[in-house]
Amino acid sequence: MHEKKTVANNRKAFHDYFIEERYEAGIVLTGTEIKSVRQGKVSLKESYARVKNGEVILSQMNISPYEQGNRFNADPLRDRKLLLHKEEIRKLIGYMQLKGLTLIPLSMYLDEHGRAKIELGVCRGKKLYDKREDIAKRDANRDAARAKKLSR
Repeated sequence: MHEKKTVANNRKAFHDYFIEERYEAGIVLTGTEIKSVRQGKVSLKESYARVKNGEVILSQMNISPYEQGNRFNADPLRDRKLLLHKEEIRKLIGYMQLKGLTLIPLSMYLDEHGRAKIELGVCRGKKLYDKREDIAKRDANRDAARAKKLSR
């Protein structure tokens, strides 16, 4: 059974983008960074990934410095390499060349072996009216659930 412990979610991504496709990627971290990740000190807000020289690079992901890390701590916002198969990277390059698609990290978790993994989404930006439509649907569902609960 796959047991994964979610460390961070990018809730803003689900609000701002349509997720076209999802990928699971490993991430290259230093020793103090993985210790911080295990403590849950990760923020995916404002982070994005890009393909550069045949590698997928994750930018603007904040991993807070580890308290006992002293001089071994890395820059919290440094670029980090993501580990994907070559075939997947080629596919992602194809998506990036299409208009309006971006790579956004959706969540970070630890797999059953304690390795940090990133769930990467190939995303298309939402327009303002799309966001309003989603909010209206959510409110309607909430009202329906409330009405159902009261009618019991």
